[in-house]
Amino acid sequence: MKYVLIVVIFCICVFVGYITYSKYNKRKKFYASLIMLAEKLSVEINFSRERLKILIENFDAGTKKNLLGIDEGFVSYLDKKNELTINDIFQKANCLKQDEKEFILLFLKTLGRSDVENQTKEITSFIQRFNEKKEETEKEHKKYGSLSLKLSIVAGLFFTILLI
Repeated sequence: MKYVLIVVIFCICVFVGYITYSKYNKRKKFYASLIMLAEKLSVEINFSRERLKILIENFDAGTKKNLLGIDEGFVSYLDKKNELTINDIFQKANCLKQDEKEFILLFLKTLGRSDVENQTKEITSFIQRFNEKKEETEKEHKKYGSLSLKLSIVAGLFFTILLI
């Protein structure tokens, strides 16, 4: 019974560390995908002049899953099914901070509001800011993500030794 308890405590410690690690990993992947989406929008708006909804729906499926559902929320907004609010757009994006959500919402609100030339300039400006956020999240991921995973393993081993 004692060994079962030790294994359970060790697994809980590692699981907590893994959850924290995955939060930082999701943020890092989210910003990489968001930059790819913004770059695609910038290029496609200039050359194909396709509708915004179609551009977002045709975005790469592998990268789309890292957007944490904001693309689906934005498409439903474009279909006039719901409003463009933080609660509607970021239902699945619980790893993002409030100020990040507000900034991304501002990006989404500016899409399709001006002519092609100004729209491209705005998207380019947002891409630069997203790159800064991406670098910040990569640093946090290296610093805190791997640290939390390693500390949780050490904590699990500490409790294991303590209980033996």
